[in-house]
Amino acid sequence: MNAISAAMNTSASAPLAVAGSPAQVQRHTASSRVALSLCVLAVAVMLSMPWWADSGLIRSVIELSCYVVVAQMWNLLAGYAGLVSVGQQAYIGVAGYALFVLANKFGVDPYLASVLCLVVPALLAVPAYALLHRLDGPYFAIGTWVVAEVCRLFTSTFDYVGSGSGMTLRAMSKYSLEEREFGTLWLSAAMLLLAVGGCCALLRSRYGLALMAMRDNPVAASSQGVDVKRLRFLIYLAAAVGTGMVGAVYYLSALRISPAAGFDANWSSICIFIVMVGGIGSIEGPLIGALLFFAADRLFGRFGATYMVLLGLMTLGMALFARGGLWGLWRQRFDTPWFPLRRHLLRRPPPSSFSPDDKPR
Repeated sequence: MNAISAAMNTSASAPLAVAGSPAQVQRHTASSRVALSLCVLAVAVMLSMPWWADSGLIRSVIELSCYVVVAQMWNLLAGYAGLVSVGQQAYIGVAGYALFVLANKFGVDPYLASVLCLVVPALLAVPAYALLHRLDGPYFAIGTWVVAEVCRLFTSTFDYVGSGSGMTLRAMSKYSLEEREFGTLWLSAAMLLLAVGGCCALLRSRYGLALMAMRDNPVAASSQGVDVKRLRFLIYLAAAVGTGMVGAVYYLSALRISPAAGFDANWSSICIFIVMVGGIGSIEGPLIGALLFFAADRLFGRFGATYMVLLGLMTLGMALFARGGLWGLWRQRFDTPWFPLRRHLLRRPPPSSFSPDDKPR
């Protein structure tokens, strides 16, 4: 057991030699190295955009980043912890409003406020989960929607935050357009790295093994020593903070928030479509689903209700006939993970006793 523990704690980037066995254990593959290179290139291009891209393209990249992160957070909840939420917009709204209050009412710099405001979703998640954890299945989902609606109704009637008309981020007027684009884009890049990199690090850890066991069978995982209740609470709390981070960045870029926008149920619809179509229970699935949704929204969004019906039918079709989503269909044919979570056993031939200097007799 000590040998296994030492091997598991060794760096995953280098092959691991298994004692007493002609084999090596390796996590990274050729496909993951290509994916890592593309991710580094994408972040570098993203950070350089203020020097060459126009405002419309920058705004689109920030929006896409928000879709990726909010989908990753929902995937953690539904794909691993088994907590299907249709009320994550509650944390988007409260984080956005906290940002505006800190900046407008207390004079905090907006970029600093976008970090400090993440305390509010965490504070909301604790009592919310204390109530919701007693529910299961569809009742839990309905409960999350009720929490979001309560937050929306409260802000709609609270004069301190502008009631139904919302708030404008006046504190950003001290920055020029170029400075705003630069700061918000860099915040988006940091958000992406924290969300995707954090999910990857979590799922590679011993907590990730517990999450995957809990995803497959919570009862069996609990019988093997996994504290299912505690782990679900921690995932719910982490997803609340990550979703709040999306609200802070999105409305920092938009410069205006209202109850109808901040607590819009479409945020949950977007999460469900992205994760179900891309592939639930994987890191790669939300990335694929976010790109697909973003492209479809740009190309067909002008068709309104018809476009939303088609997205709903596509989600339903995936749920019925391809529960692993597009990424699951791809993995059935090609074993090319982008963010490998498993270790692979690489066998090698045993050392031969034949020497090149030996001659047959």
